[in-house]
Amino acid sequence: MNWSILEEQMVSYRRHFHQYPEISHEEVKTREFIRRELESLGLKPFSFTGKDIVVDLQGANPGKVAAIRADMDALPVEEETGLPFASKNKGTMHACGHDGHMAILLGLIHFFKKHQHKLNGTIRFIFQHAEETVPGGANEIVANQGLAGVDGIFGYHLWQPLPLGTIGVRQGPVMAGADKFTIRIIGKGGHGSMPNETIDPTLIASLAIIQIHTIISRSLHPLAQAVVSIGELKSGTTYNVIPDSATLSGTVRQFSTEVSMQIHKRLDEILHGLSVSYSSEYELDYTYGDSAVVNDAELYSLVKEKAAKLFGKEKIVEIKPQLGSEDFSYYTNCIPGMYTFIGVGKEDTQYGHHHPKFDIDETMMVPAVQLLSEAVIEFLHKGEESCE
Repeated sequence: MNWSILEEQMVSYRRHFHQYPEISHEEVKTREFIRRELESLGLKPFSFTGKDIVVDLQGANPGKVAAIRADMDALPVEEETGLPFASKNKGTMHACGHDGHMAILLGLIHFFKKHQHKLNGTIRFIFQHAEETVPGGANEIVANQGLAGVDGIFGYHLWQPLPLGTIGVRQGPVMAGADKFTIRIIGKGGHGSMPNETIDPTLIASLAIIQIHTIISRSLHPLAQAVVSIGELKSGTTYNVIPDSATLSGTVRQFSTEVSMQIHKRLDEILHGLSVSYSSEYELDYTYGDSAVVNDAELYSLVKEKAAKLFGKEKIVEIKPQLGSEDFSYYTNCIPGMYTFIGVGKEDTQYGHHHPKFDIDETMMVPAVQLLSEAVIEFLHKGEESCE
């Protein structure tokens, strides 16, 4: 394989995607661009949901089915990188690396198309929509039988927190589950000079925030891994009026459904106690989102072995569980899966994922193709149970 030519092609893909980002569930032009590229290779793309785009590549010899997934959606972020190929869509940016993920998957398709005559089994390439939403596009694909007959799935992320050139792997839970909650405190408004005639929802919301932040330290087992964060508080419209209500929302990150349910229960108890104490009312909307991504033991060993062979053992990083979430969990809940991190961080890298100045290092796209292609080829020679 001429890696320099493939790298040139992938850089071109990535920069096109970067210039024309589309947010979750609106990846229309992105999908059509990918469709045209696949058809130009003589492939027949299809879709499970009408929002994703998928293609199967069947090898010359019978065998198992492996899937590889890339996410397509961008974020509602105004880009500030100053790159010559910066986003042309105002208020939208590939600030997480999904542009690179799509380019890598197209690079893998080029690679396997060239070696199709040597391939055992079938590879399903999934360009998934709406990874950034809860629940994400993976849920829709699985619900529409997108994994029927698939024996194992591979995912990956160009990852700024890891040093450039390293490969991050982990067996078992690797990305956290993510829940969302919204709380409405209902009080009684009035003039700021007469607080005694009101039920102040802003005060009650403030007390709720303080108590919510004790859930992790005082309600969960000390070894349970979880985070509760309040990201939004809205109350009132002017300085001298106590409003009728206040709204706050936040996120819960965890590695088990049991912990999710425990936090949900504790939130309700805290709010109930405050409502009794202050004669207020409350509404709690708790959404159970993506579950944790759990890497299969055999696929973990396979990817780790291939990474060590390609790049050296010193480039392998056994990462800690990440409290960011990923809807790749819908796949790993059904079949064996492996989610791998491709290090793109540099010493002078200042901006992390979702930042307006975030950028990736394009030199890691070829190593990603090399690693994933080796792993998939090896996987197709081993037996796994499929999941309907």
